[in-house]
Amino acid sequence: METFLIRALQLIMSLSLLVIIHEGGHFLFARLFKVRVEKFCLFFDPWFTLFKFKPKKSDTEYAVGWLPLGGYVKISGMIDESMDTEQMKQPEQPWEFRSKPAWQRLLIMVGGVLFNFLLALFIYSMILFAWGDQYIKVQEAPLGMDFNETAKSVGFQDGDILLSADGVPFERYDGDMLSQIADAREVSVIRNGAKASVYIPEDLMQRLLADSIRFASYRFPYVIDSVMVNSPAAQAGIQPGDSIIALNGTPISFSDFKEAMAERKKNAETLLKDSIDPRLITLTYVRSGVTDTLNMRVDSAYLMGVTACLVTDRLLPMVKKEYTFFESFPAGISLGIKTLKGYVGNMKHLFSKEGAKQLGGFGTIGSIFPATWDWHQFWYMTAFLSIILAFMNILPIPALDGGHVLFLFYEMIARRKPSDKFMEYAQMTGMILLFGLLIWANFNDILRFFF
Repeated sequence: METFLIRALQLIMSLSLLVIIHEGGHFLFARLFKVRVEKFCLFFDPWFTLFKFKPKKSDTEYAVGWLPLGGYVKISGMIDESMDTEQMKQPEQPWEFRSKPAWQRLLIMVGGVLFNFLLALFIYSMILFAWGDQYIKVQEAPLGMDFNETAKSVGFQDGDILLSADGVPFERYDGDMLSQIADAREVSVIRNGAKASVYIPEDLMQRLLADSIRFASYRFPYVIDSVMVNSPAAQAGIQPGDSIIALNGTPISFSDFKEAMAERKKNAETLLKDSIDPRLITLTYVRSGVTDTLNMRVDSAYLMGVTACLVTDRLLPMVKKEYTFFESFPAGISLGIKTLKGYVGNMKHLFSKEGAKQLGGFGTIGSIFPATWDWHQFWYMTAFLSIILAFMNILPIPALDGGHVLFLFYEMIARRKPSDKFMEYAQMTGMILLFGLLIWANFNDILRFFF
């Protein structure tokens, strides 16, 4: 329950900020061109609002709705979410949207998208300034990666060190690298000390979208963090800082060791029949640069009585970079543009069968936030959502900003406006499409929750 509340609070805070900035973009451009804004509402408010006020000598009412699906600004003289068609039947007024030149109306409509994108760039810049950047260089991960079943089915093997895709070297394990692999014909890896190739099928991304387990994860060395008093490990002489590199002569990672001991426990009766003590193991370990071996007998639960070090930057080679205040801005802009390109590139997979199944609603969005409060991750995910909101809103779909922009371009080229009746029908069609998409996305969340 606590995890749910933390994620829900992060989601509401993030969406509130993004909606205020987005609608603020429309609002500021409207006021710049002396267009009247009748209402500025955070969240939607069908039937009633939670809070509202109207400052003296202001044309704008500010409100907070109860339905956290977005927000809106009601601009005089345009057909929008409010579907106020009666206003459009009245004589045109100089403070109305429809009375302004096409270029001014265009800037008003792209204001929200522009502000969301600028917000993302600013947040990315401040993240780099405050926390810097750090990542594990995949080519230098000493034990390589563990892969899921789909990756193994196309030729990857646990322990492979990823090098390049179609000759382009990998840098870090992220969404861009996964897209790079899925779009490649050949991926080069280091396997058992030698270079090998994995040939990628065209449908790899569709197959990966159907997985509930990530494509790969780093293999961590088994480094002892602490040893319990009077435990089998303590009696055998294991010490904190020891790095276990082999079990019964077979090189291992931390995950390998857990799997091997679980398998040993499962096959205990068979081993006993072969006169083998299943609880007796031989460990090879490194201490202060010196490799040695020891024999020990684990307890009845097949545990040694140790805790492993799980601090990533102590186990794997990390690349760390810090930025000054002024250095952070070009780096943040580069990161924002890279994120946008990656997101746009992955949109093509949305139109596949598996891609449509992966479409998620508020449950999916909430799940990307960490289960414990982490400001770094909160701001990082907020910037990412701001990129998504900017891109989705500029799509040429009626009822979205991009739909209005499309009709404005038509007006500028054809030199005549679409009729009010056409705009009314287009707005209704777009809203039906968007609500259908919203229902489908949240229905997917329900299916994933129960099944």
